[in-house]
Amino acid sequence: MNNNLQIYNTLSRTKEKFEPIVPPHVGMYVCGPTVYGDAHLGHARPAITFDVVFRYLMHIGYKVRYVRNITDVGHLENDADEGEDKIVKKARLESLEPMEVVKLFTDRYHKNMDQLNVLHPSIEPTASGHIIEQIELIKSILNNGYAYEADGSVYFDVEKYNKDYQYGKLSGRKTEDLLENTRILAGQDEKKNSYDFALWKKTDPKHIMQWPSPWSDGYPGWHLECSAMGAKYLGEKFDIHGGGMDLLFPHHESEIAQSNASRGHDPVKYWMHNNMITIGGQKMGKSLNNFITLDEFFSGNQELLTRAYSPMTIRFFILQAHYRSTLDFSNEALQAAEKGMHKLFNTIEIIDKLVPTEKSTIDVRQFESRLYEAMNDDFNTPITIAYLFDLSRLINQVNDGKEKLTKEDISFVKELFAVFIFKVLGLKNESGKNSDLLIDQLMNTILVIRNDAKLNKDWATADRIREDLSKLKINIKDTKDGSEWSFE
Repeated sequence: MNNNLQIYNTLSRTKEKFEPIVPPHVGMYVCGPTVYGDAHLGHARPAITFDVVFRYLMHIGYKVRYVRNITDVGHLENDADEGEDKIVKKARLESLEPMEVVKLFTDRYHKNMDQLNVLHPSIEPTASGHIIEQIELIKSILNNGYAYEADGSVYFDVEKYNKDYQYGKLSGRKTEDLLENTRILAGQDEKKNSYDFALWKKTDPKHIMQWPSPWSDGYPGWHLECSAMGAKYLGEKFDIHGGGMDLLFPHHESEIAQSNASRGHDPVKYWMHNNMITIGGQKMGKSLNNFITLDEFFSGNQELLTRAYSPMTIRFFILQAHYRSTLDFSNEALQAAEKGMHKLFNTIEIIDKLVPTEKSTIDVRQFESRLYEAMNDDFNTPITIAYLFDLSRLINQVNDGKEKLTKEDISFVKELFAVFIFKVLGLKNESGKNSDLLIDQLMNTILVIRNDAKLNKDWATADRIREDLSKLKINIKDTKDGSEWSFE
């Protein structure tokens, strides 16, 4: 096991040597998606970031229990305590049951993650499947005096908590600043303070998603689910909690408060946050309506894209920046990433063709320690990739006859590339003509042609495409957002 791993801990804002609570076991919890829409590039970054953490920890000998949740209830618009649940809103707009929305977009999310070669987590719990645990957690917080009931809803008492602990220690915020900056919201008058957050919300009988509780029929607050599910599957204190930087406040800050209020201690040893993806310097996301879905990247069917990009191009693009750095999208950056990735794949093919000699003229074995040092330095994937490019340059010099390698060194280099490119970084070569990627791109092109035919009222062409695909056991389903395909 490699014991030199250093993690940048958001809480202490320093790099600390990673020492698991019970070596060699590691508990890791990552906030997953709220499944009310298609996954976009902003969803890909945390998924890929913590997939690499998962992969590398296992590679260096840890047994990892990786929990990534699905939020399917309680996440309101603008992360507020009032308003409409995001999933309920989507269900109402689409005339669907909320759990139909959850199933639809969870399946799409999983498909996209598989395309990006993201490993499945050990456990993937849902908020709606852990209502009992969340109610019990609220009871503990109430019993300890850090929450209060107001007309059937239950709120966390931030001011009372702050007298015994420190609310804001993760984000560096103070309660005085919170009072100044908190927006006045409808229904807020039942709170003691505007910055108190909901643990349980009473709802009217017309609300679609609700459960019985000691206080009212309602639903849990958004911040509660991760505290309850993290403790259930990883224990009351575990090693790593990750997510996007936008979750640092108020979501993760509130998780710390809930844990201290119910159990008397912090829930996590290391907090890790990936930074945002920007487009023209502005955050990319649903709320700003400037996001590009992963399916649009893979098909190229989006006005901001000059062409389609493969899932591995997206993965490599994300890994070229350190997870704590911002990453700005552009077609030029994606095309540069694609070119660099293909260069590494070409090097792997070149290694198989190298002719060994009796003596090596270059030291390729030094790269092993360099690559591990880079990954041990807070999972520094851009430095790891830079070393792989350096090694690639030397391999090309060997291929050109300028340098020499023994049979043993050639085997060593081949194994090193395989470990770091495929196993650690999680890349895979998509060049095969029969790959799923090629099928997806061809089908997306066919659907674009068919949709154009429908827009031009060329029903004969649209129908012929559907009928010909049906003969190939491919189903076409027309939706409000376009068309989807699947094999029979």
